[in-house]
Amino acid sequence: SNDKYVTEALFLFERIAHFVSSPRPSKPSVLHMQHHRISLLKPLFQAIIVLISLVSAPAFTAPRSTLIRAQKQHQYQHQNKHTHLNMSASTAAVSKMTRSVGKLAPSTTTFFLCDIQERFRPLMHNSETIISTAQYMTSVASALSIPVIATQQYTKVFGPTIPDCFAKGQQDIDELISKNRIFEKKKFSMMTEEVTQCLNAEEDFKGRDTVVLFGIEAHVCVQQTCLDLLELGKEVHLVCDGVSSQLPYDREIALQRMANAGAFVTSAQSLAFMLMQSAEHPNFKAVSKLTVEHMKKTNEFNDAYNK
Repeated sequence: SNDKYVTEALFLFERIAHFVSSPRPSKPSVLHMQHHRISLLKPLFQAIIVLISLVSAPAFTAPRSTLIRAQKQHQYQHQNKHTHLNMSASTAAVSKMTRSVGKLAPSTTTFFLCDIQERFRPLMHNSETIISTAQYMTSVASALSIPVIATQQYTKVFGPTIPDCFAKGQQDIDELISKNRIFEKKKFSMMTEEVTQCLNAEEDFKGRDTVVLFGIEAHVCVQQTCLDLLELGKEVHLVCDGVSSQLPYDREIALQRMANAGAFVTSAQSLAFMLMQSAEHPNFKAVSKLTVEHMKKTNEFNDAYNK
């Protein structure tokens, strides 16, 4: 057994130590010196052979007593370290438990419609899908009593918000204007001073730390809005079939960039049903009807998968 190898090796090393420390004559003869060398080398070679056998033995384990001593020493030396590691593990576990997985609730959510304006309509990749998705999202927001914030980038040049983004067209836009929910901007991000003041001051936005974001352009205004919101500690959900740029490549990279920063990328329909969470929701039938109507419209992003 391994214990036997260890015992034999220790015995041989004791013999070597004995011969090394044994007294020799002040003037040893040649014969005595040769005898001493042989007596020293023999157990040394034997010890080496035993150690080689020990190391090469399958499933080598140290003697139990050695393991117990090592274990006690390790526990004593690293007691404080173990305590620290246990505390760190507990903290990590709590952090994991509290980390958001991106669930949604109407009472904690705000919808952001970013710069879907007339001048951009013929320029955007899959622009008609972006507009119809915006209408679906604003209709879902209305059905679930979720407030909507909209912005317009330099309206004098790029025109007003496209009425088709809302089920009732200009009537819905006028209602948002009357509530001071449509904001003019030149800053690329939607998080202008005016929008920030509105979110902080108005009662409708209290306790709403989740933002559903859709609009254009993905790699400029949408991306900068998303990063600003994340930096403020908000949870951001990007509606992938409601976000675009002039170039598909810019859109694709922007979605990846925002997802890497911590935003949740989802589809409009997935988001709508996540907000309700159950067919027992009081507005389930209304949202389901909106979904059926929306699915009748062409989704250019889906069509790309069929090519």
